[in-house]
Amino acid sequence: MEEVKRKGSKSTKDIPKEILGQLNRGEIETANLVEWLAVDQRLLLENLLKQTDRKEYLKPILSDIEKLKKQTVNTINEAIGSGLFEQSIKNNDNEILTIISKHKSDLIRCWATYTIGRNEKLNIIQKLQQIQSFSADKHFGVREICWLAVRPSIANNLTESLKILTTWTTDKDENIRRFASEATRPRGVWCEHIEELKRNPELGLTILEPMKSDKAKYVQDSVGNWLNDAAKTQPKFVIDTCKKWEKESKTKETAYIIKKALRTIEKQAQ
Repeated sequence: MEEVKRKGSKSTKDIPKEILGQLNRGEIETANLVEWLAVDQRLLLENLLKQTDRKEYLKPILSDIEKLKKQTVNTINEAIGSGLFEQSIKNNDNEILTIISKHKSDLIRCWATYTIGRNEKLNIIQKLQQIQSFSADKHFGVREICWLAVRPSIANNLTESLKILTTWTTDKDENIRRFASEATRPRGVWCEHIEELKRNPELGLTILEPMKSDKAKYVQDSVGNWLNDAAKTQPKFVIDTCKKWEKESKTKETAYIIKKALRTIEKQAQ
């Protein structure tokens, strides 16, 4: 596909007008983070609703965006996804959920992840089942947003979530394996902390242990960052885990994870 081959512009001002137009109409995927941040999500939403003959959904969702205390790419993304879910309930419109979950635009697929995260009728098993295909999405943006969309549910159902996600750590798809680690990071990025894991990071070992020598750098980075998060509240646990792994696994992959895991501890020791 042409949009996958594009490298994307290095700055917003360098994005060709034609490309930005296609992005805002949902005709192509973003090629990099610069493009992802440049998309006008309000305009993209308006175009989606025009294209699917659902213009009446626009005003209430835009109103939700205006009420946001802080308008960022992520908060707008969440507001639109949650708004589309509310409109689907109000109008008995399951079709819109199918449309956005399979859409060509990566940002529209991002919105779809929040229709899973905000669905209170789904239990944690169902939410994780439905989010898994998004965790394997070919686009980086969808993969990042999907764990954010269900993280509150994971935190509120931690024991069950860890049990389910442990089975993901041996999946053949590195993106699915990485989700298991990234979604449960004690601190995480752009999200609330999981206090239970900050206090008791050993609970996460069922996820971390199977991936301590994972071949994928994408997974290694996440496991290392998970432990680095834990090091900020439970440094002894991280030191002990790394010493244990060092003895058990002599691979370069484990060595890389350990180095990443100990970076905060070593910086503080200097």
